[in-house]
Amino acid sequence: MPTTWSTTILYLAARAVVRPRLAVDLLRTAWAFRRRGWYRRPPFLPLPDPTYLRWRMYTAYADEHAVPPAEDVARFARWRRETMGL
Repeated sequence: MPTTWSTTILYLAARAVVRPRLAVDLLRTAWAFRRRGWYRRPPFLPLPDPTYLRWRMYTAYADEHAVPPAEDVARFARWRRETMGL
């Protein structure tokens, strides 16, 4: 089933409401992926660099336009916490 970033984010937000630990993991992961100097350029939001995000999707899914399944994002956030001791 094709998905979009919006549906993935909404699904993760719904899961995070039920699981506060997941919410913390997702927020920390999102913060780690933010573009450097995000506060100096519009839209002044801590969003990831689109070039970096395309590269990450290409290395993970062999398609730079891929949208990861929500379960993969949640699993990565949990792995990041456990591995980095956050």
